[in-house]
Amino acid sequence: YSLMGGLTEFAGQLCDTLNRTTGRTAVITDRDNIISVSGAPRRELMDKPNSRELETLMEQRKSYRYTPGNPRLPAAQGQDKYFLAAAAPIVSQGDLMGCVMLLSTQEEKVEESDQKLVQTVAGFLGLQMES
Repeated sequence: YSLMGGLTEFAGQLCDTLNRTTGRTAVITDRDNIISVSGAPRRELMDKPNSRELETLMEQRKSYRYTPGNPRLPAAQGQDKYFLAAAAPIVSQGDLMGCVMLLSTQEEKVEESDQKLVQTVAGFLGLQMES
């Protein structure tokens, strides 16, 4: 059972908004799988397990922004098309609940504003989980 599952519709609306705002693929995960996608075909990412790299990043409870020249981190297991551009963990009352991500399919510079945006949305979702 995923506590984030109760926010699936809301997460979808947030992904749609992030996608329209940034032009990037927007994804929200729970602790195990991708639960919402906007900006990419759903069948490519929806319900896919989080990559090991993403799980490690989430456990560190730190936000992430890709910089060119560094290794690219896949978003989901068994998928090598979409990589993390920016990511922020969703934390509620100290518990890790999931992650908000913007994805990229190519090596490109990621703006600090993209990182701040995913941090804001992750913080908002964390607060929603508390109420």
